[in-house]
Amino acid sequence: MRVFFLNTLFLLLAGCSHGLRIDNSHTATGQNSRVQYIVLHYTSTDFARSMHLLTETDVSSHYLIGEAPPTIYRLVDENRRAWHAGDSQWQGRTWLNASTIGIELVNQGFYDTPKGRYWQPFAPAQIDALIVLLKDIMQRHHLPPGSILAHSDIAPQRKVDPGPLFPWKRLADAGLMPWPDADAVARQQVLFGASLPSVQWFQQQLARQGYAVPTHGELDQATRNVIAAFQMKYRPARYDGEPDAETAALLLVLAAMAGQQP
Repeated sequence: MRVFFLNTLFLLLAGCSHGLRIDNSHTATGQNSRVQYIVLHYTSTDFARSMHLLTETDVSSHYLIGEAPPTIYRLVDENRRAWHAGDSQWQGRTWLNASTIGIELVNQGFYDTPKGRYWQPFAPAQIDALIVLLKDIMQRHHLPPGSILAHSDIAPQRKVDPGPLFPWKRLADAGLMPWPDADAVARQQVLFGASLPSVQWFQQQLARQGYAVPTHGELDQATRNVIAAFQMKYRPARYDGEPDAETAALLLVLAAMAGQQP
């Protein structure tokens, strides 16, 4: 009898654990996607090692895009967290793994030579594939233009990817992000050439863009790193971290496009 009782109890408990019923007939209107941003990276290595690092170590990303052919690999479901952002911040939000989709592009990044630093260009077909993927993600998660970030945007003190050769303007031309009007920038640059704003002004404008930047008014290395990250995105021809007239003009025009007061 005791054995019979225990077997019966086990079956009852098993039935309870597998008999969970959830009514899905009601849906709340107060909700949205957990995804707030998309973060772009390069892998700093070839395809084979990229795939190994992103699938067999603690580092991961939601997508990996090959170089040739530019195959798109989904490595982590979008509803789950991937470990790609690390110590990061944007618009006051920190540790962005939980609220971002990470996309890695197979690209060697840079290496230093006696003649200076060499950056590997991105294959046009790889960027074509990326744009298609970005449009799909942004449409499904209802993300506004400007939700696509560089790893260097969210971690400017330690990261430089996807680097100065990443074609951000192509993404802007595809309607994926705002881009400062060249004529408006040129007009503002003339004005700033006559009177350059203070370092604190640059810090404040960068913070309004979303960067984690000091606001003490001193041109320290941390501030230079943030300026360089901004320049690498919007003025890749020169990303020296100097607070110059063109950088000020770019910041002001972007702020005006976002409806922000200078």
